[in-house]
Amino acid sequence: MGNPAFILHQRNPLMKNFQWIASLAMVLGYATSTQAALFDLETKITASDAAANDWFGISVAISGNIALVGVPFDDDGGINSGSAYLFDVTTGNQLAKLTADDAAAFDEFGASVAISGNMALVGAHRDDDGYSGSGSAYLFDVTTGIQFAKLTAADAEAFDWFGGSVAISGNTALIGASYDDDGGGNSGSAYLFDVTTGKQLAKLTASDATASDRFGNSVAISGNTALVGAERDDDGGSKSGSAYLFDVTTGNELAKLTATDAAPRNVFGGSVAISGNTALVGARGNDDGGSSSGSAYLFDVTTGNQLAKLTATDAAPFDRFGGSVAISGNRALVGAYGDDDGGGSSGSAYLFDVTTGSQLAKLTATDAAPGDVFGSVAISGNIALVGARNDDDGGSSSGSAYLFENIIPEPSTLLLGVMACLGFLQRRER
Repeated sequence: MGNPAFILHQRNPLMKNFQWIASLAMVLGYATSTQAALFDLETKITASDAAANDWFGISVAISGNIALVGVPFDDDGGINSGSAYLFDVTTGNQLAKLTADDAAAFDEFGASVAISGNMALVGAHRDDDGYSGSGSAYLFDVTTGIQFAKLTAADAEAFDWFGGSVAISGNTALIGASYDDDGGGNSGSAYLFDVTTGKQLAKLTASDATASDRFGNSVAISGNTALVGAERDDDGGSKSGSAYLFDVTTGNELAKLTATDAAPRNVFGGSVAISGNTALVGARGNDDGGSSSGSAYLFDVTTGNQLAKLTATDAAPFDRFGGSVAISGNRALVGAYGDDDGGGSSGSAYLFDVTTGSQLAKLTATDAAPGDVFGSVAISGNIALVGARNDDDGGSSSGSAYLFENIIPEPSTLLLGVMACLGFLQRRER
């Protein structure tokens, strides 16, 4: 008579389809459960000396096994002098607290941070070395926590806010000064520095600079390419925003990036990130999912072409998706500090596949609370770092940050699951 199940399978094609569907569900279920399990690896980090209104986590950066968190309203060197903290990503332990050698009240050291290998870069946009609010940035040795250079613009002027944004890649630092006036009041600029010598290499300005563009409000660098945001550029309407690509070696402008659907008040360029040949630009004011729901855009650095537009699958008004962006290899991370999953402005972050533009996951804090503003983001390999500047663990708005480890499902693990299911199907066919 043979195997009754086999005979039924041969005579009923619907049964065959059902088995394939069931097996596919097993594969998808396996992948989903694997990813969910990996998301359980969350570590919350706070300052050992946390205090109310410090805003720990307003800026975050990560490189390899080291995380850097800015705290601009810390008061160690005077009110709002600011600080930054280094953490071991593996253990979550605080390694060092960084402060400026010449810390002073209202410098807001830590409002921007960046890290690459053994070097950390911290901005203090309200430092007064040359003039009131001219700004500065500081380089630190990550291993020792020792400051080894202070960077200022060769043409520093009052209220330039040099250091409002910072980025570093290898031996080159990029520092924004969005209130510089070379192209008109608050047209903005950015500066390239040699990290080894502390020497200024070039000053970058937009070829079409105009007043109030705020070029330099966000900066990013990867290898020989620099990316500078100008969130108030008006090409697509008032404050539609833009971003510019530059050759680090020559200082030449390579391309101007704008959204294909640019619109007034989108503030495209409010946040930027770059990794290899891919650039990521946030537009927190975009209205696709409702007023200021936000979006982000992927671009090919080589051609300047827009590759994809990213939006949250659960986009809602005032989420401000795109308020912070980060990219590492084939993964993009986008913060939405106004998202309400844990209460009003509790915040969230979204992980995307750069190749496909598809959303992979949504990150929220396990202890999310209203007003935490979780959503300043950084990513390095399989580790994401998200700041929540208004978290209250150490007092009102003391702030915190969260490490999410192994956020990308391991392809080898998923492949084993698929192979197991296919093997199961093959055995059933026999």
